[in-house]
Amino acid sequence: MDAILEMRGITKTFPGVKALDNVSLKVKRGEIHALVGENGAGKSTLMKVLSGVYPHGSYEGDIVYDGEVQKFRGIADSEGGGIIIIHQELALVPLLSIAENIFLGNEIHRAGSIDWPATYARADELLRKVGLKEPSSTLITNIGVGKQQLVEIAKALSKRVKLLILDEPTASLQENDSQKLLDLLLEFKGQGITSILISHKLNEVSRVADSITVLRDGAAVSSLDCHAEAIDEARIIKDMVGRDMAHRYPERTPQVDGVLMEVFDWTAHHPQHPDRQVVKGVNMTVRRGEVVGIAGLMGSGRTELAMSLFGRSYGQNISGRVKMNGEDVDVSSVGRVVEAGIAYVTEDRKALGLVLDETLAKNISLSNLEQVSSHGIIDESAERKVALDFRDALNIRTPNVFQKVGNLSGGNQQKVVLSKWLFAGPQVLILDEPTRGIDVGAKFEIYTIINQLAAEGKGVVMISSEMPELLGMCDRIYVMNEGEFVGELSAAEASQEKIMSMIVRGKQP
Repeated sequence: MDAILEMRGITKTFPGVKALDNVSLKVKRGEIHALVGENGAGKSTLMKVLSGVYPHGSYEGDIVYDGEVQKFRGIADSEGGGIIIIHQELALVPLLSIAENIFLGNEIHRAGSIDWPATYARADELLRKVGLKEPSSTLITNIGVGKQQLVEIAKALSKRVKLLILDEPTASLQENDSQKLLDLLLEFKGQGITSILISHKLNEVSRVADSITVLRDGAAVSSLDCHAEAIDEARIIKDMVGRDMAHRYPERTPQVDGVLMEVFDWTAHHPQHPDRQVVKGVNMTVRRGEVVGIAGLMGSGRTELAMSLFGRSYGQNISGRVKMNGEDVDVSSVGRVVEAGIAYVTEDRKALGLVLDETLAKNISLSNLEQVSSHGIIDESAERKVALDFRDALNIRTPNVFQKVGNLSGGNQQKVVLSKWLFAGPQVLILDEPTRGIDVGAKFEIYTIINQLAAEGKGVVMISSEMPELLGMCDRIYVMNEGEFVGELSAAEASQEKIMSMIVRGKQP
């Protein structure tokens, strides 16, 4: 099988950081080639070089595509050759229709005007190819993330894609949607479309990949032909992180003490549809030194519960009581809930957790400005010291604390969000999908931080869509479905089967 793509000796440098160091990559025509590595390993950077986001002249090395050396000056050049990249953050306009999004910048027109009948007819045809049943006139804002991912793929097909690059396509999807997307990639392979799949989920890589390239610290460290040898996840992980990971989850001996936080009959309604309850009479306890999990499918109400508890950041007509250390506390605003000792790390770190255009130091100090201020003026040296302390304590990989957080990898951004809320000095930390979109090495570091917090006597609430993660980390797990808790399991009795059974059966009388 001939190669559709060869990247030879690619080196890309940013101020103070060598993101890619002499990376070479060969992709065979018609295969699914997986690119794996820790956050910050250089995977996305390499694909941005390939797709023209970083144009020719901004890097060293050669791109040979379809037998010719390419000098892409931008995305339009690479798309003209049939190379389409779908980024982890989807590039869709929420208040435009599916059809308008598919052909945005690539409109079907006749006599100088957009041909709307042809646009919708062609869009409907593309949606059928990707298995989406919604009419193409549907607004993007009215469909879920899984379906939006399929719209992005339909958009790629509209541009006559030959090489499809998917950057963490299943990071925000639940299991069923992830499997459908992987099935679709296999269908495309049967049609002769080549794919490069960036993913941290090695079970997904094992299922669909024909070959695997592992990047570490900006260099390609190993390649694997999946048809010539069995996929050894332990070996891949070792190549990714440069060390053995005999245990995915750090060991911890729980030291659980008395009740720290109690939630009574917590109810919240949808912010736009007041007649719709999204959280229904939830009761919950968190003890000192305990890691409490909340399991449930996407849309079960887990995030709505967390955000409504966190100063009513979500919802309306919210009712219920919260106690800390046996006393009622006011959680009616973010300031008051933080003062009460509760912090919340959002699942959407880029939109809600960070100011991407600001420095690491500015982001960390945001939750507790009083601590780094004097007479209402921020003491920049104090702010810098706090940031340096957290950078060292949480192993945030950055040359200095004045680096913009938008330039950091996903795992390092997550550590900055954690640092921000740890600086507020909470007694209870609610973590919403704390390891979403980060690699196994960074996950292990986040897990270690969670265990340290529990060892210090803090309470940790962990929301996760990955059941093995909850089983590996939590002392107790609440199971949530359709806005209410439908079960509770201790670590000793919890299993994926029991959790799914509770979700499927709902609340038992």
